[in-house]
Amino acid sequence: MRIADYSVTRAVLERHGFTFKKSFGQNFLTDSNILQKIVDTAEINQDVNVIEIGPGIGALTEFLAEQAAEVMAFEIDDRLIPILADTLRDFDNVQIINEDILKSDLQAHIEAFADPSLPIKVVANLPYYITTPILMHLIESRIPFVEFVVMMQKEVADRISAGPRTKAYGSLSIAVQYYMMAKLAFVVPKTVFVPAPNVDSAILKMTRRQEPLVEVKDEDFFFRLTKIAFAHRRKTLWNNLISYFGKSEETKAQLKDSLERAGISPSVRGETLSISDFAALADALKGSGL
Repeated sequence: MRIADYSVTRAVLERHGFTFKKSFGQNFLTDSNILQKIVDTAEINQDVNVIEIGPGIGALTEFLAEQAAEVMAFEIDDRLIPILADTLRDFDNVQIINEDILKSDLQAHIEAFADPSLPIKVVANLPYYITTPILMHLIESRIPFVEFVVMMQKEVADRISAGPRTKAYGSLSIAVQYYMMAKLAFVVPKTVFVPAPNVDSAILKMTRRQEPLVEVKDEDFFFRLTKIAFAHRRKTLWNNLISYFGKSEETKAQLKDSLERAGISPSVRGETLSISDFAALADALKGSGL
């Protein structure tokens, strides 16, 4: 019997008197086939260390521990710590860290792996309410995670993996794809969770690039520009730019010159620009003094 089996999940929750907290976005997966598919998608083996976020009662952790060198699971809800100690008692390669992943000293924890030199993958069913902050925090950290295989709302997975000229494409797509190759692996129906969420989920596989997708003079400015361009999706790029930078004649002249040098028409919308286009415009704008 697996932890994820519905009858086992219910028995564990009842034995420990556990009640769900909406504030933690808790939805426990009760389908072992999907859990195995997640681990297969992540290609977990004995030469890989795994970071998991939000293990719940350990359903995914169990599958990971069977195949990984070591699993380090971060759980913010201290009520789940004794439950995890119970459900995962047979595994000596699992560490449960009762901390908020956003506030944790990840580097220090990673050095506590039995073999910290092994590649590290992040495999997790992320809390929906805080998916993007967690992802960006981990991607932008100095820790060289080689891959992320994470569950999230399908809508967010669509946004992250989207390309130009699609409704889902935006600054989040660019922020992730700058660092990672992102691909939607498969969809997970809401019916396989306890309690069932309101929307379907998806597994997104993200593999770190050797180098960022584009080279830019100023990364912070590049990412700020992408947010400016999508501030009002229905507006043209020009209108979003002057809303942010200002409407003085001097500023308009600098903006026009930068757009011309980047080979971009001011009348297009942000969603039509590739990541390379944004890189060219960011460098041109920085060069103009804006």
